[in-house]
Amino acid sequence: MVGFSMQPYGIQSMLKEGHRHLSGLDEAVIKNIDACKQLAVITRTSLGPNGMNKMVINHLDKLFVTNDAATIVNELEVQHPAAKLLVLAGKAQQEEIGDGANLTVSFAGELLQNAEELIRMGLHPSEIIVGYTKAINKTIEVLEEMVEKGSENMNVRDKDEVITRMRSSVASKQFGQEEKLCSLIAEACIQVCPKNPANFNVDNVRVAKLLGGGLNNSLVVRGLVLKSDAVGTIKRLENAKVAVFVGGVDTTATETKGTVLIHSADQLENYAKTEEAKVEELIKAVADSGAKVIVSGAAVGEMALHFCERYKLMVLKISSKFELRRFCRTTGAVALLKLSQPNPDDLGYVDSVSVEEIGGARVTVVKNEQGGNSVSTVVLRGSTDSILDDLERAVDDGVNSYKAMCRDSRTVPGAAATEIELAKRLKEFSLKETGLDQYAIAKFAESFEMIPKTLAENAGLNAIEIISSLYAEHASGNTKVGIDLEEGACKDVSTMKIWDLYITKFFALKYAADAACTVLRVDQIIMAKPAGGPRPPAQGAMDED
Repeated sequence: MVGFSMQPYGIQSMLKEGHRHLSGLDEAVIKNIDACKQLAVITRTSLGPNGMNKMVINHLDKLFVTNDAATIVNELEVQHPAAKLLVLAGKAQQEEIGDGANLTVSFAGELLQNAEELIRMGLHPSEIIVGYTKAINKTIEVLEEMVEKGSENMNVRDKDEVITRMRSSVASKQFGQEEKLCSLIAEACIQVCPKNPANFNVDNVRVAKLLGGGLNNSLVVRGLVLKSDAVGTIKRLENAKVAVFVGGVDTTATETKGTVLIHSADQLENYAKTEEAKVEELIKAVADSGAKVIVSGAAVGEMALHFCERYKLMVLKISSKFELRRFCRTTGAVALLKLSQPNPDDLGYVDSVSVEEIGGARVTVVKNEQGGNSVSTVVLRGSTDSILDDLERAVDDGVNSYKAMCRDSRTVPGAAATEIELAKRLKEFSLKETGLDQYAIAKFAESFEMIPKTLAENAGLNAIEIISSLYAEHASGNTKVGIDLEEGACKDVSTMKIWDLYITKFFALKYAADAACTVLRVDQIIMAKPAGGPRPPAQGAMDED
């Protein structure tokens, strides 16, 4: 009897065998929304100063203990294509501003959850998208009106003004330690701020993490801190010129191979002496150029080190090429490819180079206070690697906030005051609309309640009481009333001095709404590759049978 195989038809005849095709509201839209909700649930509990930490172990078995949403979503390696859109929105926020990734992902998740309710009520995703688009445009309008008067004029070199704008960003990572951290970050940023603040480069504020001690032992160094010892015996120099060699300080091997025939012991002795003389000649040439410090990007040979000691040259080894570039930027030196006599223009200058011991670790501190120094280092101290990593992330957020305020220093009330006001104003706006999209606008307004609700829940407060009292205050015209998480009451943010940067809020809400609308626009998912089906057995296994 001949076997009969049924011919595929429809979409199956068009695509490869083993493909998957999901379409319709239940299969595609609701499933996409569900995946995004799961991601938002993970990040939401980390929102705000009382946010909980997540323990994430990535594919390399590296442990992350943090409440920084950007790190969490990066290391989770999200597979679902719809949830990846939220991850991309979070990454876009992180790259644009450097803070507010959690707000982006959590708010997008909330918007999608509310969209699901509307879909179940019978609204079409297109109507929801139209409503959400109108709502985000209105939100941006209202956000402009909420900007604190006078905040657009700011002196970016005034430490107090900088700390006021930076505090909420740092507090969301390290609650209770924000005063000390903000002071360090502001000091480091102001030191390296160029004449035109818009050109501020975040890479000029470095972080050196040293185990031991606590946050109170942390300090700011004007210059570079290298986590290595000097190679020779000279450990301290002041007002010295610097020569940087990328290829290392050693006898150079020729590129072509050759054979040297030696007949007697005298010839062997002379051969060794000529090598010695050549190295001495090179080191002497560097010393004669006026350089007192040699920095090597690779190994330092024994013989070369011996002559460096003889000519009283301090030797540093920096194996990371990125660190070497920063060193050149700090000192104004030009990195030379191989050991040779440097031109006077190629030499850099340092006020002082010294090896110091901080908490048992020997570090080299390179200070350069006069020459247009463009690097400063925050030396962080802490008891474990995880704590130091988290402190570093808080510093990164603070430095990114400084860059953002150099671009646009306007502020809006923090502590969920802005969100409640936006929710109130958008609800009023939705009542004036006549089409079906008014329901979507009302749900968009409701989504803002997620922020005060989450802040209150993470702090162990009664969220419903807090939200209702916030609405009551805002209804009576107190638009700057937010949550005081320490006392569990509603207070005016201008007395608590909690301000958020307008630019952070603007981009976070915009990216969240864009991501939510993109997910809602999808109505079919077609995966053309087999979804992890059984693999054919290996050839060897077949032969054994």
